[in-house]
Amino acid sequence: MSAGKTALGLDNNIGALICYVGNVVCALGLIYSIVVLVTDKTNKLPRFHAMQSILLTATSIVLYIAAVIVSMVIFAIGAALNSSLFGILSMLVYLVVLVIGIGLFVFMVISAIKAFQGEVYKIPVIGNFADKFSN
Repeated sequence: MSAGKTALGLDNNIGALICYVGNVVCALGLIYSIVVLVTDKTNKLPRFHAMQSILLTATSIVLYIAAVIVSMVIFAIGAALNSSLFGILSMLVYLVVLVIGIGLFVFMVISAIKAFQGEVYKIPVIGNFADKFSN
């Protein structure tokens, strides 16, 4: 377990955990992560997990918006051409997004568990950026 307290008075591992778990409740994890990055300049564990949580949330939002746009374009083309094939393609896009979303959720759960254990767990690609930006 990680010893010490965050600038907000929480144990380091609890502060790091809230960065992820708070996202389940109306983006509170995102808000808390921003607060941690602004207020806590010394503790590596909560700063790293706060940055990784922000990057994970941003990745999720960007992928969702891109999928909606691509799906709408495919559906509109299908409607203009009066073809049901494009409707099927549109649904396939959503299935791919669903699989990616489940993967991102699994990474969030694993990261939350590791954060509570006081470990720095790097999500592939995102973790390296979080490590660089949290220093």
